[in-house]
Parts: sequence; structure tokens; C-alpha cells
Amino acid sequence: MARTLASGRAWAWCYEDEVYLDPLEKPVSRSTPRPPESVWDYPRPPVLREDDRDVRVECAGQVVAETRRAVRVLETSHPPVFYVPPQDVRTELLFPAVAGRIWCEWKGSARYWDVIVGNDVCARAAWSYPRPEPGYAPLADFVAFYPSRMDRCTVDGEMVTAQKGDFYL
Repeated sequence: MARTLASGRAWAWCYEDEVYLDPLEKPVSRSTPRPPESVWDYPRPPVLREDDRDVRVECAGQVVAETRRAVRVLETSHPPVFYVPPQDVRTELLFPAVAGRIWCEWKGSARYWDVIVGNDVCARAAWSYPRPEPGYAPLADFVAFYPSRMDRCTVDGEMVTAQKGDFYL
């Protein structure tokens, strides 16, 4: 269970009999060196972090999404996921996937999207949470993409590589 403590975007995470305070921190300055991260150091339940790095998604020679206002979701043993605000996504290239719903125990019901650029169809290549659970309301309608299903995904110009296996294709 999660609830907001104040309009300053602080959260109280309640899990069994423990409470964790976790502010949605300000983005780290782009000039500040970022230390290496380990997915085993990420918390559970997942936390949200604003990220001002340039997140860019390309498909079939077109930029599908680009932002400096992403929200990163960090969860134990999961690769970080960048969610892009809808106003920074070319939504005219997104179409509801035929088999298109999943459920996350923390974030709620998600919808899959096909990315279609010209004749290139990337089925179930993106997802979003139209009405996330209360603790994850900042993700409402933000879009995340599977890097393996796009031609190119970068964070500040660095190529994103998909995790091996089928977890996050």
C-alpha cells in the first residue's frame, strides 16, 4: 500500500508492519557523474524517479518518443524502465494491441500498444497504465517501450540493450 504524505511528492510505503519514506527525488543533474547501479539494490515495492536525461526511441527511421522528462521505475532484480510522458510520444504511431492487457501487483492494469511506422508493425512493443494504482499515479498514460522491439533506444546517446531472456524483451 502506498499513500502520499504531502503535495511535495513524498510517499509512505507500507509493507506488512514496516514503513518506508521515499520522496520522488529531483532529477540528478546531467553534469553529476552517475555511479553504477545494481538491480539487486533497487527496492521492492518499486520506486519512481524523475530522470532528465535524453530518452529517445526510434523505429523504422522515425523518432517515436523523445523526452527529458522520463520517470524511471526501479524494482529489485528488474532492469530500470523509463516511462515517457504522452506529450513526448508520437501517439499517432501507437495502436491498441489485440491481446493487450497485463497486471502488475504494484502498478495495476496495463495496456499493450503496437508501434506502427509505415509498413513496419512492432506488436506489443509498448505499454502504459491508463489508471495506475494510487501510489503510482505519476505514471498515468506515460509509455514504456521494449528496447528489443524497437530499432534503437538511447539514454543520453548511450544505446540501451535488452536484458537476455524473455523477461523484458
